[in-house]
Amino acid sequence: MAESLEELKKGLDVKIVNIVVSTSLEHDIPLEKMAATLSNTEYNPEQFPGLVIRIKEPKTSALIFSSGKVVCTGGKSILEVEQSLEKIKETLTKINIKIDIKPEINIQNMVASGSIGMDLNLNTLAMKLDNTEYEPEQFPGLVYKLDAAKATFLLFSNGKIVCTGTKSEAEVYKAVHMLIDVLKNLK
Repeated sequence: MAESLEELKKGLDVKIVNIVVSTSLEHDIPLEKMAATLSNTEYNPEQFPGLVIRIKEPKTSALIFSSGKVVCTGGKSILEVEQSLEKIKETLTKINIKIDIKPEINIQNMVASGSIGMDLNLNTLAMKLDNTEYEPEQFPGLVYKLDAAKATFLLFSNGKIVCTGTKSEAEVYKAVHMLIDVLKNLK
């Protein structure tokens, strides 16, 4: 039986810290005009074909391409992502571009961080688990690809984790539960 999101979250000290989405405004965007008119933008077409727009509230950033494609990052919820896209649409009205559509949001990646509440011996995990990378001289965390969950984790010895590669909140919490099961089965 499928568990609800609330059931999946129960007992976990993990929260979404970044959502990366792509969408299309289905309208050509004059990036030069945007960059010249708006102060919260960066545009350097010799180095990169997209314009960067920084939104203060909610604190997000977006890449906007002349085709109308947008990649938005920094939202901590889908609501924040939707608010950011609305702000971009409002901003475009300042240069006389009216976007009437509600852009279809495609989640590319969700990043969550938190703690699993147990100390981890990363040397032991590096030897016992498949799909790990651990070079303590370079970085204090162990990278663990949990293929069954289509997620990649950063594990730290104090039990702190970062989960990336998932495309929904439910996937995040299912992946963390799978990780905890894997770790408990090793002991």
